[in-house]
Amino acid sequence: MPNNSLDNITTKLIIGLTGGIGSGKTAASNLFTNLGIDVVDTDVLARKALQLNSPLLTKVFDHWGEELKLIDGSLDRAALRSIIFNDSTAKAWLENLIHPWVKKMTINALNEATSAYVILSSPLLIESGQLKLTDRLAVVDLPEEMQVNRTINRDKNSPDLVKKIIGQQIERSARLSLADDIIDNSGDLNHLQKQVNSLHNKYLKLAQTKTNQE
Repeated sequence: MPNNSLDNITTKLIIGLTGGIGSGKTAASNLFTNLGIDVVDTDVLARKALQLNSPLLTKVFDHWGEELKLIDGSLDRAALRSIIFNDSTAKAWLENLIHPWVKKMTINALNEATSAYVILSSPLLIESGQLKLTDRLAVVDLPEEMQVNRTINRDKNSPDLVKKIIGQQIERSARLSLADDIIDNSGDLNHLQKQVNSLHNKYLKLAQTKTNQE
């Protein structure tokens, strides 16, 4: 997908990386990092937006009260997650608070990338409109039943909450229809590594081609 953003952004090849909750997007992005590729992870940036003593976290506490504050003053993220995925109005309020900050930090990080190409990793890459920042989309995919089981084991959330989160993300078929590259993560780490290695070589060639065309 062509990079048609109006934002002032790097001319490097940008690969969008996404997948549903529990798909293994982070595992894939870590493998790209191990290959020397800069990864801009919007999940990491969103966590920083609400880190201890941040101005945005203060607004969250002002909005919902002290019941979301842990003993050390940090955010009870599990409690917040439960709120926003059971109340669409609450979810919209939180997104309006942090998305502008995350977008600014995302563009800054993309511009600062020094590797041959850069990965923009985001669980809501498509839904949020971040896809327009990318040149190409890679989707980490696995069957929904595996998504649910892996998320339950990782986050200790209830099956109902995990299914609700999946239901609020773009449908698997729609996500796959937009993909330029699909990473099958239904196997083990070695299976994932082989696919990432293959895509890495492919992206290096695409990055060089893009550079030569400029």
